[in-house]
Amino acid sequence: MTMIPRERAEYSAIVDRPVLKLPGSAKVIVWTIVNLEVWDIARPMARQVLPPPTGVVLQPDVPNWAWHEYGMRVGFWRFKKLYDTLGIKPTLSINARVTVDYPRVASACLEAGWEFMGHAYEQMPIHKVDDQKGMIERSLDTLEKFTGKRPVGWLGPGLTQTNETPDLLTAAGIKYIGDMPYDDEPTEIKTANGPLVTLPYTVENNDIPMMIVQHHEAAYWTQKCTDTFDRYYQEAAERPKIMAIAVHPYISGQPFRIKYLEQVYEHINRHSGVVHWNGEQILDWYTKAKTGRAG
Repeated sequence: MTMIPRERAEYSAIVDRPVLKLPGSAKVIVWTIVNLEVWDIARPMARQVLPPPTGVVLQPDVPNWAWHEYGMRVGFWRFKKLYDTLGIKPTLSINARVTVDYPRVASACLEAGWEFMGHAYEQMPIHKVDDQKGMIERSLDTLEKFTGKRPVGWLGPGLTQTNETPDLLTAAGIKYIGDMPYDDEPTEIKTANGPLVTLPYTVENNDIPMMIVQHHEAAYWTQKCTDTFDRYYQEAAERPKIMAIAVHPYISGQPFRIKYLEQVYEHINRHSGVVHWNGEQILDWYTKAKTGRAG
């Protein structure tokens, strides 16, 4: 029987759980997620930077499509240079259609060793997909064919999911999701096919809500991320923390914003005990740590 989120995820106070241990002297895991999407010009755009002059969305929405397209042509390559320089291999939250429409970008990520995480086939809410099961399977099959490895992680477009989604994901082989950003640590939710791990993705240290929805200046993005890290680093004296950073090339890859993302990593990397892991590494650590085999 289909479950609602509260039935899948029982309440758990973080202070009541056993403390998970990170290996060595590690204190904080930094989980970087780069989101790559396909905005089909035949559909309404996923977001708007320029509202329509008439107040009514018209199609084709060329200016907002071009805004996103800039991220794939230019902004992404700023990300690539930054993460190559830092030696960080992010998790790539990727619409599977990116491998078809933007193979140059997808290939660069594959060659750099980034983790591919499923992000639907193309950018549209899960609720609008006619055949959700078929879309999930098509997405994972496409990414597996491109990379040679089936993804173990999933993030819904806009974090959307229906009550059936977790069951369909586990049936397709997904091991973790980022669609339940309700904790600082991994948790497990119930599905028809056994437990599904939730990793602490972020809607707060995410450039869409911060700069496009809430209209904060990029400098506040740096402040918010560094404030988050500083508190996590302090709390890590008692239990390790996971800090997620979610970015999009058409937003943080802009020339007037990229330096503020660079400053976030400059601050973080001045501290000892920081590890930059992708989602699959976090999943592997959590699976071992909860049974006392990590460390």
